[in-house]
Amino acid sequence: MRFLVDMPLPPFIVEWLNRSCHDAVHASTAGLFISSDDAILSRARAESRIVITADLDYPRLLALSRADGPGLILFRGGEWTNNELIDRLSRTFESIEERSLGASIVSIDKQRIRRRSLPIT
Repeated sequence: MRFLVDMPLPPFIVEWLNRSCHDAVHASTAGLFISSDDAILSRARAESRIVITADLDYPRLLALSRADGPGLILFRGGEWTNNELIDRLSRTFESIEERSLGASIVSIDKQRIRRRSLPIT
């Protein structure tokens, strides 16, 4: 799978994803460190990447535009350690089919993982 990790999350996630045979880039190394959320979504869509973020604006933007992508993995609920981030991503990949992730908003918090299909109408 291909991912674009947004600025609120550490580059460590990119390293872990790449070691796990995914194709991941961090916004800071992709020249997107001061880009708008819309620009990041556009870039992810153009490159067929799933956005991983902790920015709560992304679901609203996808809903307002009625977009069917890019997929979004959203970490909610405050501070996360690197181990917690990796554990929850691993659980997400185990519980949600790969083909579904690209057309979904996956919301992850400390208690559960929820998926909603795109577009949101």
